[in-house]
Amino acid sequence: MPPLERERIAADPIEQFREWFELAEREVPLAEAMALATVDEQGSPDARMVLLKGFGPDGFRFFTNYQSAKGVELAANPRGALVIYWRELDRQVRVKGMVERLPPEDSDAYFASRPRDSRIAASISPQSRPIDRDELDRRYEQLQGELGDEAPGRPEQWGGYLVRPAEIEFWQGRNSRMHDRFLYVREGEGWRIERLAP
Repeated sequence: MPPLERERIAADPIEQFREWFELAEREVPLAEAMALATVDEQGSPDARMVLLKGFGPDGFRFFTNYQSAKGVELAANPRGALVIYWRELDRQVRVKGMVERLPPEDSDAYFASRPRDSRIAASISPQSRPIDRDELDRRYEQLQGELGDEAPGRPEQWGGYLVRPAEIEFWQGRNSRMHDRFLYVREGEGWRIERLAP
């Protein structure tokens, strides 16, 4: 990639992300994979992979079970961090900000777009809780049988989240290890941009 220079990046980090993401979608398998970090009730960090399911001026979206470990942690402390890494492009984006639930209609619309099997799995899984595999399979088969050819509606415990960014950092590698890093920091309605040392 050409060096990342201040005069070549967008004034708005969402537009900069859009440019990078569109290239990643063409060049990288599973470009929407991202790590989500939260904090548990003891203050210990917790991280896992989720899928980016949309972004825009308001922030970055993902979906999960509200009763999962991440859902419980976000209910207690609604702050999160994202890391999106595209190894093939030697690029990384880091996001920090407040996290809030999406409106029910947004969660309903996304849930309805999922494959039927995924909707059944989301409906029967007590995510992050101990369970016997046979019991999990039994629940799946039971609901599948009850539904016939129908698909389940969105369960109350499942939905979307929005990460509203306070900071977004763009990192691009260089062979010399003199990497390029630019940090966007929210200031009112705009953004301050700083180059960071590698």
